[in-house]
Amino acid sequence: MFGFFEGDVAKIDAYLKKGAVVIDVRTPMEYNQAHAPGSELIPLDAIPQNVARIQEMNKAVILVCRTGARAGSAKRFLQRFGIDVINGGAWQAVVQES
Repeated sequence: MFGFFEGDVAKIDAYLKKGAVVIDVRTPMEYNQAHAPGSELIPLDAIPQNVARIQEMNKAVILVCRTGARAGSAKRFLQRFGIDVINGGAWQAVVQES
């Protein structure tokens, strides 16, 4: 139903309301073309080198990418380190309408 990601709108909204950080795992080129305001770029291949930095944020994490596939890979990796993380799917899913 949601493709590669398990998060639904309500779950994403709940994470955003509790102050989750949004990490975009796409490439810098993709991120520079368009991204969710306030999101942080950490490309998928750089996630392993940034585990300590992510842990130091001391926040829940919503991972996003283009479709949710790369975010899913990053989620499985980060869960091994006890990080509260969900796969938000496409980056547009975390854009809050005003």
